Amino acid sequence: MKFGTSGLRGLSVDLKGRASALYAAAFGKYLLRTGRAQVGDVILIGRDFRDSSPEISANCAGALTALGFRIFDCGNVPTPALALYGLQRKAACLMVTGSHIPADRNGIKFYRPDGEIDKSDEAAITAEAAAIERSGQAPAVALAKIEEHEAICRQLFFERNAMLLPQGALSGLKIGVYQHSTVARDLMVDVLTHYGAEIIALGRSESFIPVDTEAVSDETIMLMRRWVSEHKLDAIVSTDGDGDRPLVADEAGLPLRGDLLGLVAANFLGARTVVTPVTSNSGIEAAGSFAVKRTRVGSPFVITGMEEAVAAGDDRVMGFEANGGLLTATPFDINRQNLRALPTRDCFIPMLAILSLAAARRQPVSAVASSYKLPFAAADRLENFPVETSAALMEYLRASDENLASFLQPIGVVAAQSNIDGLRVTLSDGRIIHFRPSGNAPEMRCYVEAGSESAAFDLLHAGLDRIRAWATAR
Repeated sequence: MKFGTSGLRGLSVDLKGRASALYAAAFGKYLLRTGRAQVGDVILIGRDFRDSSPEISANCAGALTALGFRIFDCGNVPTPALALYGLQRKAACLMVTGSHIPADRNGIKFYRPDGEIDKSDEAAITAEAAAIERSGQAPAVALAKIEEHEAICRQLFFERNAMLLPQGALSGLKIGVYQHSTVARDLMVDVLTHYGAEIIALGRSESFIPVDTEAVSDETIMLMRRWVSEHKLDAIVSTDGDGDRPLVADEAGLPLRGDLLGLVAANFLGARTVVTPVTSNSGIEAAGSFAVKRTRVGSPFVITGMEEAVAAGDDRVMGFEANGGLLTATPFDINRQNLRALPTRDCFIPMLAILSLAAARRQPVSAVASSYKLPFAAADRLENFPVETSAALMEYLRASDENLASFLQPIGVVAAQSNIDGLRVTLSDGRIIHFRPSGNAPEMRCYVEAGSESAAFDLLHAGLDRIRAWATAR
């Protein structure tokens, strides 16, 4: 088991066993020890549609019941919906999800009563789990008396998103909703229909399909291109498995980058401070009237950056990740309504922001996207790439300037580099290439920027080829 960029991750077969009860018990003990919760308090549990998620959820419920907590089962709801309900109830939460990674893996996201856990919380929970292990005793598990709260949780999240735009704001748009196995699939239809869009539901699946919005597969792009042609769609929307990362494709079925969606949402909300990881597009600083703070990759780092901005006296503070997931650290006034802070990734605001802009301007989604004139960017990853190999590559590249120059010699000349997260290299011709091991899965990721779309994809493929070649030659 390992905490990654967002939550605990591991093999589904392990989490279906004692591991999920162990970490749920460790989380419960941590809440009690720190005074963040008391015996008898409510803990909310939600889950995605993976086959392993119900069993893992039941293990967690049993371990927390044994510690004296009440369990509200929120069922199959998006992670931001669960987090919002937790904030309203002032209750801790567990979301059983592996997000976008394959179904043979799963995970748990933890929330304190005041929001998503941070890196210090992760370390403390890990220490609690280790202490239980050292005791030689299995975590206690009791028969959980479950109270069903899915409908309440779902309705609260719908109401939040149903107040963001004027009535009929999406009238005239024909939008495909790629439902696959995301827990947000029905809520997307409900919210978009509420604003007057014509909806075509597409690709609903009863078996789990991993959709990575940051590295959309060729198969998914082919599906979307076919659907927009068949149904004459203005756009297609979707999310990852737990509904906290948006996927928006234009009228040609081509996906928009998540950091562009975050930028559009920042302007939509009227943000004054934006926190985003170093992997987000380098043109964001010049694309709005807000201050930008860069962090490492992962929602805990973005949340910490937002908290620092709030502590410094900033208002209208939000953040987004390169995958498009948006977080708000302060309230925002929007459409004459007060939108409460939700400092965890949410996919709905970015979707609604760009769709409403296309409707208001009477422009295709692609035209709205191109109007921001960001540098061309692309990203992809090598799957099933051993963690040890990723670590060895990063150690080699950081060991000396000569190693890095030799590795990149077929691609370009190094002008500058940054080690904020992974290794981000600016080449002498202004192109950018960024190597970063995934924090959630055995994957090696590559992000690039260049002066044209073709140049960006050429650089991306060259970077991935260099990684493969180095790993093969080890």
